[in-house]
Amino acid sequence: MITYNADGVKMPSFRHREYNTWIKAVAATYGKRVGDIAYIFCNDEKILEVNRQYLQHDYYTDIITFDYCDDALLTGKKDTIAGDLFISIDTVRSNAEQQKTAYEDELNRVIIHGILHLCGINDKGPGEREIMEAAENKALAMLKK
Repeated sequence: MITYNADGVKMPSFRHREYNTWIKAVAATYGKRVGDIAYIFCNDEKILEVNRQYLQHDYYTDIITFDYCDDALLTGKKDTIAGDLFISIDTVRSNAEQQKTAYEDELNRVIIHGILHLCGINDKGPGEREIMEAAENKALAMLKK
């Protein structure tokens, strides 16, 4: 089940059913099924708090993905993704402005970015950022269809 929650911000406007279908389709391209996914839309202060408390990182970010796929492995459901995805609406908005892109496009990119992490795509090592960007673009094209 995919849930959408807002903590200290207005819930972004999008069609949840359409996004659920999109997210499931993207996961399926990696041979994954969607288990429990919770999106938590928040502000910069909340994401900084989460980053400090759980990851010992002292900086703002657009998304933090907590991967519960290991729990799925324990239950024998290796093809199921699960996790909590915290998204800072403030950072998404400022990134959109900096990159001169539409806020909605940047929000979509971040929404699917977390799912791609849960599917096993990383973006911190050498060459991984380019792989992630290609995967994001492929996934975003699926939403526009």
